[in-house]
Amino acid sequence: MLDIHFIRENADLVKEAARKKRVEVDIDRLLAVDEERKTLRQQLDEKRAEQNRASDRISLAKGDERMKLIEAMQQLKGGMTEIEEKFKAASEEWTKLMLAVPNLPSPDTPEGPDESGNKVIREWGTPTTFDFTPKAHWDLGKDLGIIDTEKAGEVSGARFTYLKGDLALMQFALLNFTMNVLTSSEELAKVAAEAKLDGVDTKPFVPVIPPLMVRTEVMGRMARLHPMDERYVLDKDDLVLIGSAEHSLGPIHMNDVIEEEKLPLRYVAYSPSFRREAGAAGKDTRGILRLHQFDKIEMESFSRPEDGYREQELFVAIQEYLMRALKLPHQTIIVCTGDMGKPDLRQFDINTWMPGQDMYRETHTSDYMGGYQARRLNTRLKTASGDLSPVHMNDATAFAMGRTLIAVMENYQQADGTIKVPDVLVPYVGKEVLGHTA
Repeated sequence: MLDIHFIRENADLVKEAARKKRVEVDIDRLLAVDEERKTLRQQLDEKRAEQNRASDRISLAKGDERMKLIEAMQQLKGGMTEIEEKFKAASEEWTKLMLAVPNLPSPDTPEGPDESGNKVIREWGTPTTFDFTPKAHWDLGKDLGIIDTEKAGEVSGARFTYLKGDLALMQFALLNFTMNVLTSSEELAKVAAEAKLDGVDTKPFVPVIPPLMVRTEVMGRMARLHPMDERYVLDKDDLVLIGSAEHSLGPIHMNDVIEEEKLPLRYVAYSPSFRREAGAAGKDTRGILRLHQFDKIEMESFSRPEDGYREQELFVAIQEYLMRALKLPHQTIIVCTGDMGKPDLRQFDINTWMPGQDMYRETHTSDYMGGYQARRLNTRLKTASGDLSPVHMNDATAFAMGRTLIAVMENYQQADGTIKVPDVLVPYVGKEVLGHTA
């Protein structure tokens, strides 16, 4: 959430941010409730002080005077109960309104109503062409026996799949390759140098296997609980299946105070992710682009506020470095106000060329939150002088496995229906061509 002091002093700016992000929240009502809450709190403090003074007098009084003082104390408590109830109601409304306020978009975020307002800022490679008619990944996968959505549909329903044989090996190859890059200071220094990020910290990432379920309250503090119809919720246990490892990586320092000299803290997690795809009826029903269950490698970091933008630039540089290593044509896009997430300060996407579909499709995202999530999670940094403030948080996709496999299959397909393995992955896969599987 935003700092209430900031909202009080910049109400028009916050209203404009909500308008740009198409988020409905009544800032005027928030400020009115905030004032009411402050007044009620002051009244409670005065009543409590009066109660303490009365208790002192009662302890010294005797006889009728003591009885009169006790009677007055009872009346005082009754008045306090009424104020406490009003304060509780005001606080609940205040919290609800505060949680609805979106983060401010960065100054360089373009304004736009939806994805049509996103802007391409970099391109690498040119769309792959063939001297034969390229196939979509679902046909390649079926012909090679490495994708089986039909049997998965019988077992689990629509939008599930089996990845088999060589394609499963390819996924593990992507995982091992990525972990080797992200856990190496030398590799990250190479990334920073190629992106001309002079002086950026190249501290490696800590690998994590995270929880796949998060308490509802914690997902709310991450500002990722909604839209609820996209989540798989286990009501009996008050748990939500994560839609990305970010959802359980972000709270890894919930309620912690981190010494400034320990920052940045960087984590990379590999996990399944679960999304109901409730708003995607009829979209991408073939293949493995849009599944209820998929695997991702996700990056998360905690940094000083002054390093937050550079941290995101490093994350995007890592994404581009990984894609260049696979030699996949892609575009880097800055996301506009109407298409970015409510907690995002700045967001970049990478869209990758899918020749079997004759279009670029989203494969990566990078979200810079500033202190928005950290304030909700109570994750703070402590400076050398002892000052406390929210850390700044970044998260980004290293690889969404299914979408990356699609890109490799469609860009590396050959006329005979087999699929070449990208050079950088050959040592991990153990072969140069994906072939048939029994």
